[in-house]
Amino acid sequence: MSDSSKAVFLSYAREDAEAAQRIADALRGFGLEVWFDQSELRGGDQWDEKIRGQIKACALFIPVISQTTQARDEAYFRLEWKLAEDRTHLMAPGKAFIVPVVIDDTPENTPAVPDSFKKSHWTRLSGGEPTSAFIEQVKRLLDGPRKPTLKSGQPKPPTLPPGFRSVAQVKAEEQAAAAKVGRRVPAAAWILALVAVAVLVAGGLLWRRGSGSATEAGVGTRPPTAATVNPAPSSHIPSPAAVRVADKSIAVLPFTNMSEDKDASGFFSDGMQEDILTNLAFIRELRVVSRTSVMGYRGTTKPMRQIAEELGVAYILEGSVRRVGNKVRVTGQLIHAATDEHVWAQAYDRDITDVFAIQAELSQNIAAALKTVLSPEEKVLITRRPTSVPAAYDLYLQARDIGNRGTNSINERKRRIEALEKAVMLDPSFAQAWGDLAAGYAYGHFTNDPGMEELLARAKAAIDRAVALAPEDPDIIGAQGYYYYYAFRDYARANEFYEKLARLQPNSPVVFNSLALIQRRQGRWAESLANSRRASELDPSNLSYLRNLIATLRAGRRWDDALTVQRRIVALLPDDYGEKATLAYIPFLATGSTAEGDALLASVTREQADSPDGVLIRRNWAASKGDYQEAVRLSKLMPYYDGNGVPRWRQAAVQASFLVALGDKEAAKVRLGDFPTEVRGLLAKEPNNLIYIAVLADMEAMLGHKDEALRLAERYVALMPESKDALDGASYAVYRAAVYDGTGEKEKALAEYTRLLRVPSVVGLNVHEMKRDSLSALRGDPRYEALLNDPKNNAPLF
Repeated sequence: MSDSSKAVFLSYAREDAEAAQRIADALRGFGLEVWFDQSELRGGDQWDEKIRGQIKACALFIPVISQTTQARDEAYFRLEWKLAEDRTHLMAPGKAFIVPVVIDDTPENTPAVPDSFKKSHWTRLSGGEPTSAFIEQVKRLLDGPRKPTLKSGQPKPPTLPPGFRSVAQVKAEEQAAAAKVGRRVPAAAWILALVAVAVLVAGGLLWRRGSGSATEAGVGTRPPTAATVNPAPSSHIPSPAAVRVADKSIAVLPFTNMSEDKDASGFFSDGMQEDILTNLAFIRELRVVSRTSVMGYRGTTKPMRQIAEELGVAYILEGSVRRVGNKVRVTGQLIHAATDEHVWAQAYDRDITDVFAIQAELSQNIAAALKTVLSPEEKVLITRRPTSVPAAYDLYLQARDIGNRGTNSINERKRRIEALEKAVMLDPSFAQAWGDLAAGYAYGHFTNDPGMEELLARAKAAIDRAVALAPEDPDIIGAQGYYYYYAFRDYARANEFYEKLARLQPNSPVVFNSLALIQRRQGRWAESLANSRRASELDPSNLSYLRNLIATLRAGRRWDDALTVQRRIVALLPDDYGEKATLAYIPFLATGSTAEGDALLASVTREQADSPDGVLIRRNWAASKGDYQEAVRLSKLMPYYDGNGVPRWRQAAVQASFLVALGDKEAAKVRLGDFPTEVRGLLAKEPNNLIYIAVLADMEAMLGHKDEALRLAERYVALMPESKDALDGASYAVYRAAVYDGTGEKEKALAEYTRLLRVPSVVGLNVHEMKRDSLSALRGDPRYEALLNDPKNNAPLF
């Protein structure tokens, strides 16, 4: 429970939401409790009672004042202000409670604020950009009774330390760049359930091939390798160039690989760059651009000044690595971009066993060049030596390289695990490798990979070993969060570790992203959205973060915001046909428009259209529109697509669903062939494998085995209830509703459709998909048609 004696209530006008968000994020980043209502602006008695209770209980009340609030004669924030004003009348003289914050040039003598506001000191934060003085003021006021903060002239607000304001990536070990987030699937019966299961496991879109990820692109410090239609505020996701330049901000460009065998040693030079970047990011006073945002500059010929402007930094570090036998030479030069001045440069020639000493010295020299004083804790983190065995470090870097470059497919995950297993065999005391290994095993269990129970046991052994070796290492703290998240779906426990990590690394986008994913699983959608946005602001080029953000926005039916984010992804991947297809699909979900999707397909070349990816996209677009004849025709052209690792029994089930939609149940049975027997055998070996259960439930329904289909559907919902996991639980409830529909259980199906249309879900129902589906047994039922035509069933959910 939150401690109201330390809680801050933030009151603002809707138009000032972005500025208020920055203030809230800053206070939370320093461990303060902030009551910031960002999701329930639609009102209601329950909401009203909650707000009144918070104003009555909070320790400090921060009104955000602006020209907007001045112009609004009537608004809910004015009631909040009155409630706060009334509370001051009950307080002892001298107690500080009202802390006004002005985000523009609104004068202090304005008549449009309560009298108690005028008596308090006004803090000016342009655009809501927090300052260190403001943070310290709030913390001081929360510590205990203070004299009233009466005005004494307007001070110049000092700037917040650069390490917080524009924020750094503290750990540059992000999720695989090509991990995909699944789109929503057709809404009724077999097509809904079967394709949705494929999306859940393979991470694929109906529009595009998947990558093998689950419903998200990863939690934790390192991957196991996710016309105006929405009145809500648009996502605040600045491009790198939009980030304000801080004096102590730096980008570490990819190091040039000077080794003879570049193909074999590329992982080593990239690993050196990443570890140095990570070391620098441990220094709170620095703002360090994330790995994903700098990797696009590999081999660039752009001037340093232009790179710095695009990344929003004052300094650039460039370097090279040359490895010959047991010797390594690392060079680095620090450049002040605005003047092109070489502030510092040095070369290190050492044995390979001294690689961590090189990283530490280089990081400390850069900190000194930027006149940054290291705390004792920062020195410990920078000078740590994860392993004394060079070969083990090589394998560790190779595993990380697979994760950074790959698509998170099953085969790539196996390669990562194999490399890490070899690393810990060579050095059993390599804690970070044990932590990554535990994460990899846990993720395999989470995604229902074959042998999932054995993977769970291995994860337990690996995390125990990592904790025994280095319990306070940030990597191991993050690995524990990862373990509890993926091994047990123990989101409360995982959250504890990431809150702890947030205190060590308050500016890490990895932490914000991880907290967002945890909160989403807990059904805390508004908080999840705020943290997901924050992660994407701090690391604007990280595709995993953007995909996690867009999945949350789509789950909440925030279509305008989703379009904004997807356009950013397309800008980052301009040649990716699948990303353009996803962009074209969002208007269909929002309004039912097929114009964008049809136009995209009409614009592709014949070669693109006839490629495996092209056929898959065309087939799934046809199914989404309800054109099952075309979906079946294209399925015959490409009976199987093996590019994303989806088993053929799953693919056959999806294609059989198209035939059922056409009313040809016998052809559907033929298409299933012996696959139901195969899946039954798999399920007998792993009776709790949710994917086997869900796919088999749909197969049994298509075969006419109603009782067995319903039994299996109830089983997977019992194994994964919404109370256990708000994200996956809702998805499995959707699948069960489809089975109800397909087996003639109309009343149960209608009740679940009615409920689930008001429940956020990454793989959820969409009225426009449902309108185009011809298979539902409820077609023509006035209650069903009214459900699909009710505007609130496609309105934002949070």
